[in-house]
Amino acid sequence: MRILHTMLRVRNLENSLNFYINILGMKLLRQNDYPDGAFTLAFVGFSNESEQAVLELTYNWGEHSYELGTGFGHIAIEVEDVYIACEAIRSKGGKIKREAGPMKGGNTVIAFVEDPDGYSIELLAKP
Repeated sequence: MRILHTMLRVRNLENSLNFYINILGMKLLRQNDYPDGAFTLAFVGFSNESEQAVLELTYNWGEHSYELGTGFGHIAIEVEDVYIACEAIRSKGGKIKREAGPMKGGNTVIAFVEDPDGYSIELLAKP
């Protein structure tokens, strides 16, 4: 068994794809419209779905508003250097929620960024 993907509902697919592809550097792996269901699915990731878990961005056609909820925390991404990653994300217009630095009570360097829908993405330094 393995984790295949995590699904996020997005309000604006174009904005979300721009964030995950152009700001975080993921690839659009596949995208399909489902007219009978009135939704679009776009799968993004750093590698092919056969190699690692990816994100499924679900866009329900029309105007929708979603609450992030209190049970969801964040998506974690490993990066070579958290400080450099934050600067690259900031320079591309990404929103930094927590600047790079050691985590509270530990030595691991982390940061948090926010996607267009308010989902938190944690950046973790490679061990």
